[in-house]
Amino acid sequence: MIPYWLLWSFFFLGVILSQRQAQPQVAGQAPDISAPRLSIGMSVGLILLTVMIGFRYQVGGDWLNYEEIFKRSAFRTFDQTLLQSDPGYALLNWASQQLGYDVWLVNLVCGLLTVWGIFALARREPQPWLSLLIAVPYLIVVVGMGYTRQAAALGLVMVGLASLLNNGSVARMVLWTAVGALFHKSAVICLPLVAFTGDRRKIIDLALLASSALGLYTLFLQDSVDRLFRNYIEARYSSSGAAIRISMSLLPAVVFLAFQRRLGLNENEAKLWRNFSLVAIVATVALFLSPSSTAVDRIALYLLPLQFIILARIPGTLLTRNFGNLLIAAYTAAVLYIWLNFAANAHGWLPYRIWFNA
Repeated sequence: MIPYWLLWSFFFLGVILSQRQAQPQVAGQAPDISAPRLSIGMSVGLILLTVMIGFRYQVGGDWLNYEEIFKRSAFRTFDQTLLQSDPGYALLNWASQQLGYDVWLVNLVCGLLTVWGIFALARREPQPWLSLLIAVPYLIVVVGMGYTRQAAALGLVMVGLASLLNNGSVARMVLWTAVGALFHKSAVICLPLVAFTGDRRKIIDLALLASSALGLYTLFLQDSVDRLFRNYIEARYSSSGAAIRISMSLLPAVVFLAFQRRLGLNENEAKLWRNFSLVAIVATVALFLSPSSTAVDRIALYLLPLQFIILARIPGTLLTRNFGNLLIAAYTAAVLYIWLNFAANAHGWLPYRIWFNA
């Protein structure tokens, strides 16, 4: 457990050391995204996150499955690789085999994509260190180290979300989502979440969004719907802890809907996180109505950015900065502690092993 707590401690220290430099947030005022955010300390932190994800060894509940995917890729041609279910991930495995590397290179690239996406959104926030700290227990440790393909897809979706918020380009959001879908088809479900986030008069953007969502669905998901329905719905698959994980997104959703005017979000940000919040509530209801908690749980993974955006804005707006930072830090510590000690499949993460000492 020690490596995970050291990782948490690094970012908690970053929060403490950086909070004096954080500027007060004014309600309705957009964060200053032009200010330099990538300090030496944060650079070290991002490298540390990527290394811990990429160079882990036999860590994660699906480690054996990913290792088997990597081994099978050695027997495929380039053309056969492109026909695989998730061609981006398959191509990455195939390229690693051709270069003579092991599965750590695949994990490293996927980890880099995940961390890149988190930072792309976190750097826009008034307290990026706090956003990264919130991401550590679940988004980094659980998803980044356990759901390799979907974590990479989510990372690319987050890059698209950051691009959308920075310059309002729906086209770039669609492009990044399409690239993410090459790693995990489910990424296409994120496109409807950005509807109505910009100027409602931008009919071209809305038409592009609708047509892209339909096109990506047809390209990546249509052939898999029957299989997904059989695997998740008819088989009534259940994910242990799904209720807890979805409730983690429900909490910031409720905070946003109750206090959105006080969180310092600009109009487009408020519209985007409103959509995420509403879907989080729908996912909570669906969890109790759907015969498969796994299906809802996997979709809810794309709501995770809501946590490190909304919760990180509570200090300095709803609470004093110092007290709020300590409260949010305590919450993240509790999440990490409960996961490591009580999660049904936490044994897949313990002990943490690094590749070169395996």
